[in-house]
Amino acid sequence: MELRVEEFQNVNTINKIQNLLYEVVERNRPFSGHGQVATYIPALAKASPSDVGICAVDMNGIAYGAGEYEKKFTIQSVSKAITLMLSIMDNGSEHVFSRVGVEPTGDPFNSIIKLETTKPHRPHNPMINAGAIAVASMIKGENQNHKLERLLNFVRKLTNNNDIDIDEEVYISERETGNKNRALAYYMKNEGIIDGNVEETIDLYFKQCSILVTCRDLANIAAVLASKGVSPINGERIIPENITTIVKTLMLTCGMYDDSGNFALRVGLPAKSGVGGGIIAIVPNNMGIATFGPSLDSKGNSIVGMMMLEELSRNLELNIFQ
Repeated sequence: MELRVEEFQNVNTINKIQNLLYEVVERNRPFSGHGQVATYIPALAKASPSDVGICAVDMNGIAYGAGEYEKKFTIQSVSKAITLMLSIMDNGSEHVFSRVGVEPTGDPFNSIIKLETTKPHRPHNPMINAGAIAVASMIKGENQNHKLERLLNFVRKLTNNNDIDIDEEVYISERETGNKNRALAYYMKNEGIIDGNVEETIDLYFKQCSILVTCRDLANIAAVLASKGVSPINGERIIPENITTIVKTLMLTCGMYDDSGNFALRVGLPAKSGVGGGIIAIVPNNMGIATFGPSLDSKGNSIVGMMMLEELSRNLELNIFQ
């Protein structure tokens, strides 16, 4: 059967993107030797620093992948974008942002400094630990198990993967070592930012960070955001469009912690990183991208992931400011 012209062009485009991802992984794999894996959560110290993966999902739901893009790792702070969407869907943006701000901090993601020294005493944004804990406290549910199940089902829809679940070893490791996060939570409880039981809230936060994903899962999430809340895989609207706009804006300004401005200059895409080594990046109306590389820089961002995204953005002219 002879291919029509438009079908031939589509095949060429698919092959071009797929080949580019292979090249991007191999060119940047040496950067996996830089930095170090997260060790402050003991279970994360077991990650292989040489792992490198990338996946992209376009607006037709077609996935392109290279390297270790099917390897499982924990989502960590990439989950902050997800819980923010769910909390706004549950409460409305006005309520959520009455308790959490929208400004960058310039401080490390787990810092307590500005929470104490600026007024009102609320987290600066939802992408730092304090803000994400406050956001998690606003997820609705009859009890903690119901809240967790609602969150997991939301992630399953976003990833188009019904097998999404918690890594129990990482969760226990987070729970046993997360005393600074507990301090943030109790401080916010004292300031009236968090309602309800603090230990239940912080436990939900530890579990959300311990969700197991692959690059492909994260790329599917990014693709939903790129398509304004509609899954490119099945056409289902998962998130209201206005909420995706809010989340993408905060990812651009705050998603890469205190390196967000530098990342915006180099890559020019809304993105969110996690200390498990994952990064999601959104190319509006075009594609969602995810990278994986457990070796982190001093800010907590994947070194090889940022390098791959910079190269991909440059080669495909993805920078939203161009």
